[in-house]
Amino acid sequence: MCGIYGLIQRDGGVDVMRLERQRDLLTHRGPNDAGSWVGSNGRVGLAHRRLSILDLTAAGHQPMTSQDGRFTIVFNGEIYNYRELRVELEKVGRVFNTGTDTEVLLDAYRAWGEGCLARLNGMFAFAIHDAGNVSTPPTVFLARDRAGKKPLYYAFDGRRLEFASELKAISHRGVLSLDALNFYLGLGYVPHDHCIVEGVKKLPPAHTARLDLSTFEFRVHRYWSLPDNRPEFGVEGESLANEAGKLIEDATRLRLEADVPVGVLLSGGLDSSLVVAAAAHVSAEPVRTFTVTLPGSSLDESIHARQVARYFGTEHHELALESTGLNALDDIAHFIDEPIADSSLIPTYLVSRLTRQHVTVAVGGDGGDELFGGYNDYPASLADQHRLSWLPQYALALAAHGASLLPAGVRGRNRIASLKGGPLQQMIWGRPYFDIALRQRILSRDAIASLGTELEAPERFLLGLSETGSDAVDGMTRTHFGSILPDDFLVKVDRMSMAVSLEMRAPLLDYRLVEFAFGCIPSVWKVEGRETRRVQKILASRWLPPELDVQRKQGFSIPLNEWLRASTGIELKRVRSHLPSCINQNEVDGLLSGHAKGRANGGRLFALLLLAMASHNLGLGS
Repeated sequence: MCGIYGLIQRDGGVDVMRLERQRDLLTHRGPNDAGSWVGSNGRVGLAHRRLSILDLTAAGHQPMTSQDGRFTIVFNGEIYNYRELRVELEKVGRVFNTGTDTEVLLDAYRAWGEGCLARLNGMFAFAIHDAGNVSTPPTVFLARDRAGKKPLYYAFDGRRLEFASELKAISHRGVLSLDALNFYLGLGYVPHDHCIVEGVKKLPPAHTARLDLSTFEFRVHRYWSLPDNRPEFGVEGESLANEAGKLIEDATRLRLEADVPVGVLLSGGLDSSLVVAAAAHVSAEPVRTFTVTLPGSSLDESIHARQVARYFGTEHHELALESTGLNALDDIAHFIDEPIADSSLIPTYLVSRLTRQHVTVAVGGDGGDELFGGYNDYPASLADQHRLSWLPQYALALAAHGASLLPAGVRGRNRIASLKGGPLQQMIWGRPYFDIALRQRILSRDAIASLGTELEAPERFLLGLSETGSDAVDGMTRTHFGSILPDDFLVKVDRMSMAVSLEMRAPLLDYRLVEFAFGCIPSVWKVEGRETRRVQKILASRWLPPELDVQRKQGFSIPLNEWLRASTGIELKRVRSHLPSCINQNEVDGLLSGHAKGRANGGRLFALLLLAMASHNLGLGS
């Protein structure tokens, strides 16, 4: 796990001092080593910060150049099947000088070009400079993994391409993107290729980009998509669980391999518990587990994590998270960059910091909800579709409009407003942050006028993902996989773990398991009636302690509403002057006042708090 940075200029040379200065803004991502490289014509510069995981010697230094001198790589991530690829390449005469996956990746690209991506099992963001030859022009090739585990920001203006693992290393004019702000307010994160800074983009998951250095033409291309859901006729849960179990165990086995200590984050929920079980099955050594507790809170379910830890005899570590937990925002402010309204970034940071005291690599349970149908939205939407089917759509839309006129945080407002597009679209229209009506209040009139019809872009983005499904459940799971997973959950985990130089791995996002879950598991074996995760629960009955309550949905959550009410929202009040000028401060006052009176505005206030912090750090103006 590392930090990468690159600068390519059409005219003029690369300043090495600047190259290394931008690189070192990513030191937290790679504290063990640093390197830089400038091509022979001086127009291409690559830089790298290394967190040593495989082959801890200097042989793993990056940027790394191929033996023939043609290709140079900077790479952030892990290729879990690099040993198999190495054997395959050795059979055709390749010789390796290191024990790193970086050298294997570089040689795989040298041998197969962009086609190597289909062979990679891993998480990655990398750039490869190809000096070209008499028949091939020089290029810079960028790629990001299928699920979006590893980030890659870039800015291209026709004269210069700049890319980096984090936004803070990208040069920019400090201008706020109104379109991205609209997405953030609506969803709580900035999705896909959008970025909160005008002129900067993200390379989306499962995409590549190529810059032709002869013409300076820059093209972005998608190289992988979820398979269509085409399960075998009459397939049963037991056989599905058999296959899923094999894939989870093998994915976990691959992700336990490292030349440094490895642990598992354990919330006590189904996903992380199954990963602990798989780790215990495939590991020859006791598994190390880590969790946070919330003493005195109804959200504290550490008892379940302890049940799993005892059952598998893990070396278990706990961190008690007190009511002062919001103070941790001071520690993580530097690492936030683009705003993200997910309050679980606080316990994620704290458990990462605890874990880093013992190990360098940790394994988590991200992805299980999306693959196996774990969100409560799914059965709730199906039940409402059955319950409300007698009502015409215009009646639901009218009720939703009426609810949207109520003040934010009023009990039941979101529930009714979410029915605007019908029961099966509740997860699209019923977001916990700022729906269209609330965005019309929180944004200035000029901002609303400037956005025009694009005000509904966040909802249309989710609708587009939903429409790719073969049925309601398939559509909902694909929506989550293509939106909140890569642009909220994985961003949160990457930023908070990298803040303490901890590498996080996700076995449930192994592409083989992803393709099996979306391509081969029928929706009825994900959700039926009120039951979710049906295949996972079969595995739970085989692998987990019988007393464990697998019906619960548990992650690293905090009592945000209570904490903000107890502090009277002082955290936001201190930084609200940094909010973009297009934010209506009178509406902010109303949200604070309503929350103090008992309305549930914690998520919205936290979203504004993180927006203010990010705007200050990035020097953004409206």
